[in-house]
Amino acid sequence: MTSKQRAYLIGLAMNIDPIYNIGKGGISAEFTNGIIEALEARELIKISVLRNCDEDPKELARLLSERTNSEIVQVIGKKIVLYRESKTNKKIELPKVKKTAEK
Repeated sequence: MTSKQRAYLIGLAMNIDPIYNIGKGGISAEFTNGIIEALEARELIKISVLRNCDEDPKELARLLSERTNSEIVQVIGKKIVLYRESKTNKKIELPKVKKTAEK
């Protein structure tokens, strides 16, 4: 993902509310499956890390990204934004990657 694409997704994420919360229970298999389904349906999701969760939000984002095969768009404070292109329900059109001119 390019920085321009990431910036575009951050702009979109500003207008969405968190749809999942991570609490002291951490990340279970059911939670991960829910995230996978949400990514397939929405492509861009925001997750909130509650105060009672002792784990680092950046580490949680990395773990979720690995388990869901998604991109970490942003981790700011206790908010995580993930993106994964939908296979069946594509909604977000990322800015095109410009090819560099060959020398």
